[in-house]
Amino acid sequence: MLTIERHCPCCHDDRIFEQPPCADGHGTDCTEWCCADCGAGVLIGVAGADVVPATAAAA
Repeated sequence: MLTIERHCPCCHDDRIFEQPPCADGHGTDCTEWCCADCGAGVLIGVAGADVVPATAAAA
């Protein structure tokens, strides 16, 4: 699994983000990443992307 370190807007600190398997077939080019600590989902590499906390996405 790919990982990067970025600022997490939910944790308010730098955290490790993991790239989950892409259901759309983008592979390593997928822009979806998840904070390994809190599960916040973010789009990285997309201008104007919004943060979607994992709890809101599951609702």
